Amino acid sequence: MNAPATTELPVVVIGAGPAGLAAAAHLVDRGLEPLVLEAGPVAGAAVREWAHVRLFSTWGEVTDPAAEKLLAPTGWVKPDAATYPSGGDWAERYLQPLADVLGDQVRFGVTVTGVSRAGRDRIVDADRETQPFVVHVTHTGGREERLFARAVIDASGTWTTPSPAGASGLPALGEKAASDRITYRVPDLKGPAVRARYAGKRTAVIGSGASAFTALAHLADLATSDDGTGTKAVWILRRGISGSTFGGGTADQLPARGALGLSAKAAVDNGHADAVTGFRTDAIERDNAGRLVLVGEDGRRLDPVDEVIVLTGLRPDLSFLSELRLGLDERLQAPTALAPLIDPNQHSCGTVYPHGVNELSHPEKDVYLVGMKSYGRAPTFLAMTGYEQVRSIAAAIAGDQEAAERVELTLPESGVCGGAGLFDEPETAEQSGGGCCATPSTLQIGIGAPASTSGGC
Repeated sequence: MNAPATTELPVVVIGAGPAGLAAAAHLVDRGLEPLVLEAGPVAGAAVREWAHVRLFSTWGEVTDPAAEKLLAPTGWVKPDAATYPSGGDWAERYLQPLADVLGDQVRFGVTVTGVSRAGRDRIVDADRETQPFVVHVTHTGGREERLFARAVIDASGTWTTPSPAGASGLPALGEKAASDRITYRVPDLKGPAVRARYAGKRTAVIGSGASAFTALAHLADLATSDDGTGTKAVWILRRGISGSTFGGGTADQLPARGALGLSAKAAVDNGHADAVTGFRTDAIERDNAGRLVLVGEDGRRLDPVDEVIVLTGLRPDLSFLSELRLGLDERLQAPTALAPLIDPNQHSCGTVYPHGVNELSHPEKDVYLVGMKSYGRAPTFLAMTGYEQVRSIAAAIAGDQEAAERVELTLPESGVCGGAGLFDEPETAEQSGGGCCATPSTLQIGIGAPASTSGGC
């Protein structure tokens, strides 16, 4: 079948999460037709998987201006800008209404399996840029289809590809075989079945970020509850413990984040968690009782545990983009012009300046990775930065280069953002607590504490 003229085609957006739906709203605002392809059955499918997590950022910081403009005629009322939504709130009260108003421009149950140029694999140069993109998809039920696009915006995120326990970046030997005892998410210990899985058990927590802090703090809470007697955590760190391991504590610019670090420290100090330092997981074995034994690269074998929580970060799935000519940093797997700005060895979220089409372009014209996926393996992505990304890209696709290169977002010059925080009561989480970097223009989209406390960003 011959591909239609490129200018008659929609812009395909992969993913109906915050960045993807914002991209669609900006495209509509520019008079362009978006076609959003979402693998899940509803908008914000990945966000709903951490529905129990509360964001650090307020409602005033997690909605996109173009999306609000699109929603306004429907009678949608923005939630109180000063309160903090959970992931579930965000999905139900903003993302789903936005998908609803976009209507048939959003398709659910559609998994993108490949993207290329029509009639051109990645080798062929001839007339490459004049050919539309061809997007191969599989529908729920197995039906295959190919769609054509004038441009492709990949906002599929990194949620579905967590990093493994193995210190080499590959799964530890035996990790896959032990999958029935391993999770790569912060468990929702309010759920009876999940709570029963960890209550009275010995659980290894692998990781050193805010998600690991959250898991440690909540396992400690479980240990002190009536139904959690005997609960014990083993905290596995690849490095040693230093003064900065638990964050800034009471001196942290984000009180909520500082409180989380202090709660994790208290879990160790109070004997609810044992820290194992300098341990790089090489293998996961089962003992005669079926419990798991972690083996380090140095040959150390830890005492058996019942469960393992792996919180070692996320990474982008680039497999379905293999026929496109992407320019990616060899370390971070982020666009080459963006990578130096987000290198976690050099920057915190507050030092990454707003960026758009220039930093996100690839050798393959009119294909863009946005949102969390644009950061590759780098952490501390800012949601408002993602909204600025898609605003700039939509302007560029529409031919308005001046608007594409104009910065319409101001971020603070300093400050740190990272992960989740803890509050004492649910109502406190609703009304107070630090927004990321303590300004309305910044927030991190991440996974943190259950909504009964506070977290995310």
